[in-house]
Amino acid sequence: MELFSKHPLLTPDERKKIADTIAQVERKTNGEIRVSIRKRRAWSERKLTLHRYALKNFFELGMEKTRHKTGVLLFISMSERAFQIIADEGIHNKVSDRYWDDLAAAMSAHFKEKRFCEGICELVNEIGKKLEEEFPRSANDPHELSNDVSIK
Repeated sequence: MELFSKHPLLTPDERKKIADTIAQVERKTNGEIRVSIRKRRAWSERKLTLHRYALKNFFELGMEKTRHKTGVLLFISMSERAFQIIADEGIHNKVSDRYWDDLAAAMSAHFKEKRFCEGICELVNEIGKKLEEEFPRSANDPHELSNDVSIK
């Protein structure tokens, strides 16, 4: 999905706000959420579709290794002005494609108005609600993935 012009996407304070939002959401669910921003593709990645490029990043971040298969990645490719939302199989089996399409449309609207941090935080909160509904936090659920925004 097309989204933004070529300028720095997030300030350090905005990245911290996103990480804090992820941490708050994950207190209520077994799910794990990551945000990953790529400035441009490596030469070896140039032939991948955007979806395959995002999947590659999903595996690079170890998101498939969560105990309940409940990882969700918001992947942003700045050079392509596009993003993908990738959910692991545990979530994908319980959540319709329409749900993800609606979230992507809402985020696109924020991005078109250059409200990147707000759009990402809203997306994280909405995903958190669905994860809490489908995968409520259990007493022994470990924190499995970093909440920091990954930028390369």
